[in-house]
Amino acid sequence: MAYPSTSGMVQASSSVHGSIRRDPEGYDMSSDFDQALLLYFDGQQAKPSIQEQQPQTLNIFPSQPMHIEPSPKGPMASSAAAGAQVAGPSKNSQPPKAGAEPPLAAGKSSKAAIKREGSSGGKHGGAGPSSSDQEGPRTPDPKTLRRLAQNREAARKSRLRKKAYIQQLESGRIRLAHLEQEVQMARTHQGALWGTGTLSPDAALFNLEYERWLGDHSKVVARLRAAAEEHRPDGELRAYADEAASHYGVLMGHKARLAGADPLHLLSGLWKSAAERCFLWIGGFRPSELIKVAVRHVEPLAEQQAAGARDVEQAARRAEVALDAELDALLRSLSEVVAADGQPPPPGVFAGQLYPHHPGADAAAGYMLGGMGHMHMALAMDKVATLGTFLRQADELRMQALQALRQMLTARQAARCFVAVDDYFCRLRMLSSLWATTRAAPPQQLPRGPAG
Repeated sequence: MAYPSTSGMVQASSSVHGSIRRDPEGYDMSSDFDQALLLYFDGQQAKPSIQEQQPQTLNIFPSQPMHIEPSPKGPMASSAAAGAQVAGPSKNSQPPKAGAEPPLAAGKSSKAAIKREGSSGGKHGGAGPSSSDQEGPRTPDPKTLRRLAQNREAARKSRLRKKAYIQQLESGRIRLAHLEQEVQMARTHQGALWGTGTLSPDAALFNLEYERWLGDHSKVVARLRAAAEEHRPDGELRAYADEAASHYGVLMGHKARLAGADPLHLLSGLWKSAAERCFLWIGGFRPSELIKVAVRHVEPLAEQQAAGARDVEQAARRAEVALDAELDALLRSLSEVVAADGQPPPPGVFAGQLYPHHPGADAAAGYMLGGMGHMHMALAMDKVATLGTFLRQADELRMQALQALRQMLTARQAARCFVAVDDYFCRLRMLSSLWATTRAAPPQQLPRGPAG
C-alpha cells in the first residue's frame, strides 16, 4: 500500500542524493527505513546539533537510572519518532500480546527488581552493612574492661597526688609567710631584745623555734590522745607514739644548734617557764624523773616490764651522776680561771652580756687584748664553749630514755606514756602562768584555799 507522503519524500530525496542503491545481491532496502534516514539527514543540514552548540560535559549525575536506555533528544528524537511512525504500520501491524506490559509498567517493575536486589545484597552481599553494624556496639572483652578500670584508677590516684601536692605547697607557702612575719617582728624588736644585752640573735631565734615547736607538739599529742581514747588498733597507736618520740628529736636538733652558738642561754633556762626552771637539769628535764612520771601513769605493768623500767631508771640515774660530776668540775675550773684574773674590768662593762652591737663591746675587746686579761678570758671562753658538749650529752641521754620506754611498753601503754609526759609539762607551765597572774592581781581578788 502506497502513502502519498512517502512518495513525495522519495522524490525529494532522489533529486538530492540520486537514485536508491540496491544491494549487490539485488535486495531493495526498506522504503520506510530509507525515508527515516533521509529525514534525519535533512534535519542535520537545516539545524546544527545540540552537541555542536553546547560543550561536551561528563554526565556525572544522570537524571534517569543507568539501567534504562535514555531516550534521544532533539532531532534524534524527532527522526526516531518519525521512523517509528513510518515503520510502525508496516512492521508492527500485529496487535500487542496479552502478556506484554506497557513501558511505564516495565520501568516500575525493573525499579522494584533493582530495589529487591539491593536489599538482598545488603542482607547477604558484601557491599551492604555487616551484621555487627546492625546488631549495634559490641561489648568489650573482660581484658579491655580491666585495662580501662586500671587506667581510671591510675588517673584517680594521679589526681589525688596532685591535689595533695598542691595542698602541701599551699601549707608551705603559708608557713613561710608566717615565718617571714615572725622574722620581721624579731628584727623590729631586736633593739629592745638585744640592745639591753639579755639575748643573743641565736638565742632569740631559738626562742621563736621553741614556741613554734610547742604549738606543733600540742597537735601531735592531741592526735595521740584521740587515738588512745577511741581505742584505735595497736598499729595506729604505735605510729602516733613514734611520731611523738620523733618530735622530741626535733627539739633536740634545735637545742644542738644553739649549744654550739650560745650554750649559756640553754643552761640558764630562760626559754622555759619559771616552774619548769625549778626542775631544770643541763638544759632540760632529768631522764630519771621523766621515767618515774611515765611509769606512774601506765601502771599496772607486767613483771618483766616493771623490771625493765627499774633498770632504765637506774641506768639513767648513774649517767646523770657521772655527767653532773663532770659539769661540776668544769664549772669549778671556770670559776678559778675567772677569779685568777686580777686586772679590773673596763668602766664601760657591766653585768649584762656583751654582743657586737652593744655600746660596751669596744671596751670589752680592748680588755681582751691587754695583758693577763687576754689570757684568762680566752681560757674562760674555751671552757664556756665546752658547755655545749655537756648539753648535747644530756639531750642524748633524754632521747635514750624515751626510746627505751617506747620499746619496753606496748602500743597502748606508750601512747598513755607520752600523753602523761606532755600533761606534766603543761601543768608546770600552767602553774607559772597562774602564779604570775595571781601575784599581779589585787589582794582582795587572790583565791583562798580551803578553810582549816
